[in-house]
Amino acid sequence: MTTPLHITGDDAADALLSSDPFALLVGMLLDQQVPMETAFAGPEKIRERLGRIDPGALAAEDPEHLTAVFKQPPAVHRYPGSMAGRVQALAAAVQEDWGGDASAIWTRDAPDGAEVVRRLRALPGYGDQKARIFLALLGKRDRFDGPGWREAAGAYGEDGYRSVADIVDPESLTKVRAFKQAAKAAAKG
Repeated sequence: MTTPLHITGDDAADALLSSDPFALLVGMLLDQQVPMETAFAGPEKIRERLGRIDPGALAAEDPEHLTAVFKQPPAVHRYPGSMAGRVQALAAAVQEDWGGDASAIWTRDAPDGAEVVRRLRALPGYGDQKARIFLALLGKRDRFDGPGWREAAGAYGEDGYRSVADIVDPESLTKVRAFKQAAKAAAKG
């Protein structure tokens, strides 16, 4: 049984993230240079506007039309043009490499945590940190229990309030946001 996600504060967006592995993968991709809630609400905006959010359909979508969908107010992302291209590249990779099944990334052939991080890092738009955060999200929200997931997730696998993986309610969102702000301040100083 997977734990329902409560990231965006929007019931429909959170329900989509909770039920659709590809939507969750897209939300994580969008989580850069915008508030977490905005990023993870993006897949629901895409679904509402296109009537679906599946890798095959997004990969085949006309790039100009997809960009227009991302730009429609309220925009899916602060940088709708570049993020539409990144989401389309992610969709193509999931379609081609994983048969359109995003969950296969963490389920096919019973991978351990290190293998899931490797698979995620191979996706367009997923670097090491994003892959580790996503693995922690899967592990902490009962979507992946393969061996070594906490170790492979690094600090994100630990208890605390470091990332989206630790958000379960508005209070934890506030704590994660405070942690991120403190980390940015420390990096500047």
